[in-house]
Amino acid sequence: MDKKESLLKKDYYEDCPGCKMDRQKELQRGLPIKQVLTIWIIVLATALTISSLFPFLYFMIRDFHIAKREEDIGYYAGYIGSSYMLGRALTSVMWGAIADRFGRKPVIIIGSATVVVFNTLFGLSTNFWMAISMRFLLGSLNGLLGPIKAYASEVVREEYQSVGLSAVSTAWGTGLIIGPALGGFLAQPAEKYPAIFASNSIFGRFPYFLPCLIISLFALLVTIACFWIPETLHTHNSEKISSQISYDALESASLRSNDKVDLKEGSEKTCKESLIKNWPLMSSILVYCVFSLHDMAYTEIFSLWAVSPKKLGGLSYSTQDVGEVLAISGLGLLVFQSSLYPLVEKIIGPIMVSRIAGIVSIPLLTSYHYIGMLSGIALSVVLNCASLVKNVLSISIVTGLFILQNRAVEQHQRGAANGIAMTLMSLFKAAGPAGGGVLFSWAEKREGAHFLPGDQMVFFVLNIIELVGVLTTFKPFLVERRQ
Repeated sequence: MDKKESLLKKDYYEDCPGCKMDRQKELQRGLPIKQVLTIWIIVLATALTISSLFPFLYFMIRDFHIAKREEDIGYYAGYIGSSYMLGRALTSVMWGAIADRFGRKPVIIIGSATVVVFNTLFGLSTNFWMAISMRFLLGSLNGLLGPIKAYASEVVREEYQSVGLSAVSTAWGTGLIIGPALGGFLAQPAEKYPAIFASNSIFGRFPYFLPCLIISLFALLVTIACFWIPETLHTHNSEKISSQISYDALESASLRSNDKVDLKEGSEKTCKESLIKNWPLMSSILVYCVFSLHDMAYTEIFSLWAVSPKKLGGLSYSTQDVGEVLAISGLGLLVFQSSLYPLVEKIIGPIMVSRIAGIVSIPLLTSYHYIGMLSGIALSVVLNCASLVKNVLSISIVTGLFILQNRAVEQHQRGAANGIAMTLMSLFKAAGPAGGGVLFSWAEKREGAHFLPGDQMVFFVLNIIELVGVLTTFKPFLVERRQ
């Protein structure tokens, strides 16, 4: 049977955009580079906003004059840092239901447009409450992550679904690297580049507007381009799926590759119950949440520690210095992820990768206090090396646990499993910056303490969280599903 005959055999609906997309997929030949690149760019526009603020957040809080003492800056920085993830955790289910009822394309367009509006307004924030509100709205109104994973599975043929999903994770990681670098290099431009930006210009009055504006302009181009992307939702099935069911089916590639989806409430409850009772899945998600809490707290604390003054145990770095460190770490991370990690994981397995990376992270974090005692070129070289290794270890842990989650369930359950993981992870990631900011602020007030003074207490607590994560990678807590 040739291609045309096979297409005629299929039950297609002429007015259904999902069916039209299926017909286009049947005619695809070779790797769908255009579709993968489109997914990568859309996700990058959103990911850039997540951590671009961390290099300059300390100075932004200082300029708001809300902190009575310099030691209190970290306390307020933590709440701004966590507001995005809190908003995302509260609305991810709602956006999943909307995407399954009205289509992936509208949610993707709204999410990209949200970046344009609220990221720009965040850069123009004049006080603490405006900044935290803009970040919260940015997180709650940008429900793009779940639908874009479903879109990545649906817009390509089944044999390329792994490529589409890997484009999502790669773009997300790239954004978390490039974002802080942009924030570090472009914040306070009137001070860094006075020949280009005058002190009485808008960039002088709003010193943190430029990095937000650059990201928002990129997101604007992405938003406009998204009007021409194809819709992949099968609309002739939408009336059969309740809003409660739709979110769990949202990211499932296998459910979306079928022409007809007929889910019942009873089977949905059974699916949820089976996932909750699936200990290999739930244990990997819980371990993932512990390490996510540590990673977000570390990201917040590292930037605060680097830019805080020497008298409070910091490095007295500028935003540009922090941007340089994060850019170098990001470049090394991309090289490791694309070349060395697959080889290491194949040799020793994902659990052992996560366990060893967690163990090595503990003495590395302990050394940060002593790295802060260095100065000049020695400080720059050692700090860049330590930051690079720490980021490589962190991403190795998360990647290993993500592999375990996918292996713990059958393909038709991965959408629901991913929804559970994303909701829990967002809650833990929201707690990370808030807890990290409070911890850092408290530690700065006890520089003269006899037991773990100043930043030693900060890195000690981070190591405790890391140790808990390492201990949970052992049996009987973490169990790998037998293939």
